[in-house]
Amino acid sequence: MFEKDMQNIFDIKESINKTINYTKDIHNFEQFEDNLLVIDAVLMNIVTIGESGARLSKDFRKHNDKIEWKKIKGLRNIIAHDYFGIDIEEIWQIMKYKIPELTLLIDEIIRKEYTSK
Repeated sequence: MFEKDMQNIFDIKESINKTINYTKDIHNFEQFEDNLLVIDAVLMNIVTIGESGARLSKDFRKHNDKIEWKKIKGLRNIIAHDYFGIDIEEIWQIMKYKIPELTLLIDEIIRKEYTSK
């Protein structure tokens, strides 16, 4: 695996951890919706996840196809280019369901990389 790919994976992991930390005390959509600072922080880190994912080599993405790289980049594009058209409830659903799933997959990639050496 290329060192550049692993650096991007670690950047993704860091942004995931930030979003989880920012929302750890938020238990429902209403609390999320009312906290504009947290929303902005989460959105910025989703953009970072999308940017880092886009920088991964094609071979890496192909080899790790359990992760929906195109959807991640697509969400990044929506946030970056249509900020006022973002569905905050959809972002909350992503935080509840997709981020935990992505965390497991990224952790698996990291674990494989460091146990294969």
